[in-house]
Amino acid sequence: MGVHILKNYLGIINLDENDDKITELTRTRPLASVPFAGRYRVIDFILSNMTNAGIENIGIFTKNKSRSLMDHISNGRPWDLHRKRYGLRVFNFADEDPVYDDVHNFADNLEFFQYSKQEYVILAPSYMICNIDFREAMKFHEKSNNDITVLYKKVNNADKSFIDCDVLNINEYGRVVSVGENIGYDKEANICMEMFLLRKDLFIELIYDSIKTGRNRKIKKSIYRQLDTLRVYSYEFNGYLCCVNSLHSYYKGNMDLLNVRINAELFHDNAPIYTKSKDESPTKYTKDSEVTNSIIANGCYIEGHVENCVISRRVNINKGAYVKDCIILQNCIIGPNAKLMNIVADKGSYIPKSQDLRGPEKFPLVLEKQSLL
Repeated sequence: MGVHILKNYLGIINLDENDDKITELTRTRPLASVPFAGRYRVIDFILSNMTNAGIENIGIFTKNKSRSLMDHISNGRPWDLHRKRYGLRVFNFADEDPVYDDVHNFADNLEFFQYSKQEYVILAPSYMICNIDFREAMKFHEKSNNDITVLYKKVNNADKSFIDCDVLNINEYGRVVSVGENIGYDKEANICMEMFLLRKDLFIELIYDSIKTGRNRKIKKSIYRQLDTLRVYSYEFNGYLCCVNSLHSYYKGNMDLLNVRINAELFHDNAPIYTKSKDESPTKYTKDSEVTNSIIANGCYIEGHVENCVISRRVNINKGAYVKDCIILQNCIIGPNAKLMNIVADKGSYIPKSQDLRGPEKFPLVLEKQSLL
């Protein structure tokens, strides 16, 4: 299997994620452009995974509120997708909400699929945070002669994490026999990553069939309905996975990165995670500052106490402030002697002098964008 085969895939990033449980952060932006891990956005991970596998032609299908997403991805330069031939294309969902209907929106843009020269398709969401080598999944798919290969992760914490995610029921040969939903009852589950590898002509056929019969308004539901007639097999991913489909999982995913092992698994030189670069000066720490076990992006001014936090760019934490177990997004100001615990402060929030804010443990209090207390 040569490199030319790996370039024979069309990447489709389907931003159909249901953000009902994280609306505090998605009211003015798509989930894909929500900041993550200090200096990244949610979409950076799937974009990087695709380009690291040699995929040169990627289409992003997004709903409304896409200004922040467009500003972030721009012409695709950070992912080496700024090119005359192929590169990065963005399609806005128009009449239909992709949470309930993505098939019609794919049908409206069939020319993109038909005129693309690639033979295979990788269909994926943005909210599955991981660093995956798609090349291994490609090799598995091409050798196995499957109609569709579905990626999944076997977990033993499904009673607490990955709630509302699809669950694959797999037989002893790895074939997907049915798909359920994780309601948090069982600890062990095969969590579907909603990443599908298939031939492009089959993908187009699924779109046509869904429109013709009216039975399926979601492309993944079309796949699930044909488990008896199509060879749908599973491919297991063994690395770190976080599904950002709720405020709880967003908070936990960021806090996970304070674990050195998980951080090294997600961010490593062999498969870098790329993002839009910002020309920021290094963060300044004064003699009064005290920082432990935290991720702090560039451009910050730290004068207070920071513990177990993820801090984005251009955050000002003033003298005497105490910030613990928090996620602070860009351009926030924490006033002198303020105390914050278990808080997610969205972009541009201002916490005045001596303010004391504490959220419930493991379920943070959210300060929405540009909050002024």
